[in-house]
Amino acid sequence: MIKRAIISVSDKRGLIEFARELSEMDVEILSTGGTARVLQDAGVSVVKVSDYTGFPEMLSGRLKTLHPKIHGGLLSRRNNPEDMNDIEKHDIRPIDMVAVNLYPFEETASRVNATLEEAVEDIDIGGPTMLRAASKNFQDVTVVVDPDDYPRIIEEMKSSDRGVSLETKLNLAKKGFAHTARYDTLIADYLTGITEKEASFPEYLTTSLKRVASLRYGENPHQKAAIYKERTKGLSLVNAKILQGKELSFNNYLDTNSALLLALEFDKKACVIVKHNNPCGVAVGDTVADAYKKAVKTDPASAFGGVVAFNTKVDDNAAHRMKDLFLEVVIAPSFTKEAIEIFSNKPDVRLLELSDILLTEKRKIASWDIKKIAGGLLLQEWDYSMEDIMSLKAITKRQPTKDELEALALAWKTCKHVKSNAIVYAFKDKTVGIGIGQTSRVYSAKIGAINACELIKGSVVASDGFFPFRDGIDILHEVGVTAVVQPGGSIRDAEVIQAADEYNMAMVITGVRHFRH
Repeated sequence: MIKRAIISVSDKRGLIEFARELSEMDVEILSTGGTARVLQDAGVSVVKVSDYTGFPEMLSGRLKTLHPKIHGGLLSRRNNPEDMNDIEKHDIRPIDMVAVNLYPFEETASRVNATLEEAVEDIDIGGPTMLRAASKNFQDVTVVVDPDDYPRIIEEMKSSDRGVSLETKLNLAKKGFAHTARYDTLIADYLTGITEKEASFPEYLTTSLKRVASLRYGENPHQKAAIYKERTKGLSLVNAKILQGKELSFNNYLDTNSALLLALEFDKKACVIVKHNNPCGVAVGDTVADAYKKAVKTDPASAFGGVVAFNTKVDDNAAHRMKDLFLEVVIAPSFTKEAIEIFSNKPDVRLLELSDILLTEKRKIASWDIKKIAGGLLLQEWDYSMEDIMSLKAITKRQPTKDELEALALAWKTCKHVKSNAIVYAFKDKTVGIGIGQTSRVYSAKIGAINACELIKGSVVASDGFFPFRDGIDILHEVGVTAVVQPGGSIRDAEVIQAADEYNMAMVITGVRHFRH
């Protein structure tokens, strides 16, 4: 039975209604600072913590609840005679409920102009201590950190003579510990961010993610799955607004993420089509419709059931072109009203609007690129390197033409987002063949040529890694490639360059590779 509660909250949603309900059930309410004032102004009877403890709030409000009369009341086990004898001896009364949410550190630290002093001052000490004490003693104390739980708790108390079930108290305790763990993580991340200006890997990796939704299933129907949201100031696919269509699946999210990251590489109007987490068509154009038309032509068969990403607003002309192809997802910074109306005739297509695509400062992803392995994590920086192909000189006898350089630049950007080993055939405005993820670079070159749905004679090629032998260049010459961009670095570079010279092929070396495993 709940007879006494302490309430101290920064999130005051539903506070007055909750406290009134408790008061009407004769629950004594202890409170502090601003919360006490709000309740008193609303006519709710409140006992100030300082009056209960006989010790004033001090240190500009830093010290309020850290007192034995508070924590003895929270930690005492009601079925333990020794505990109950101790608190009676020291005039400590049991506290049966803690309704606390913490100082708004996250909001303060997220402000653009927030100072370190301001952020530190919003680090709560007493609140987390009360939550942890109450959560530890969940069999006797009800912990409330989320205002959304107020109605459920009141309903349960009314139906059971002011009691809350053990199952509910255990679930609320788990929520309490998660709340304080997240809070500590936010503080640790913030302090790490201001003390380590350059990328460095923390000795202890802390993270705080909030579940957004459970998904229908994972990569396969027999796998359960969920999506979590990261606290980030950078680009977040989770923030995309779903304009129409079913909820996104696990695979939809993976494919959409891949398409989005590649679309962000381009300054011109661009369209990217992804299938099974790999690009199958990339193009730029004077209009969004033109870009889509050229992208889908790379591999129409693979585009069926794919995900399409744009880095610019989608209009009715582009929507008309897409209406006859089955697509899973279309993501763009925005859609015209006419485009949305056209897509409404295909209600299964998921339309995602993400305005941050247009914001330069949001085009990078915060934190780390993380890969899960058995028993651990691999962390690395995100691959934001993008070489200026237009400024590079060839190491072959023939220099590339301006058109070839533009084509090499498009192919190189695309290649960075294709599973290694990757070979991308392209002209200056579109890809025409993509060889994906083979164990041999020669196989990737052959498959990319086979997959090409247009003539590739006169195209250029990007390779994400060096050519270990000249056989890759021989294959490219056979299908009519005129220029190549690759990282270089093979012990047989001279042999590879010689092969390019034999075929009058221009070759640019970047010195940087872009493997995507």
